[in-house]
Amino acid sequence: MSTHFYGEGNIGSAPEFRSFPNGNNEPRRLLRLNVYFDNPVPVKDGFEDRGGFWAPVEMWHRDSEHWATLYQKGMRVLVEGRAVKDDWEDADENERVTFKIEARRVGILPYRIEAVVLGSKPTSTEPAENV
Repeated sequence: MSTHFYGEGNIGSAPEFRSFPNGNNEPRRLLRLNVYFDNPVPVKDGFEDRGGFWAPVEMWHRDSEHWATLYQKGMRVLVEGRAVKDDWEDADENERVTFKIEARRVGILPYRIEAVVLGSKPTSTEPAENV
């Protein structure tokens, strides 16, 4: 079961990068973020969070290792992807169900950002590939 997801939230912990062997091909790369998707509601003194939730966000991409250094705890992000039901067993062999977000895009929102530093353009003449 999956459904389209589009949400704004804050990264709650340091990003986690993993690389998985893929036979003779380039390894598959995963960036995992733990994001709190809040529900800010205006009140007379500002905003109040009503009904937010935590969700793991997974992004499979060949540039994941680089992005793991870009995203930081506390950063505000906009996530687009799909919500996927994830069935698993805990250490006591109890069946558990969680929902994770398989992200197509994770955009950085400019809240609490002090500076942006752009790197140099890639020197490769090969066309970029989407992974």
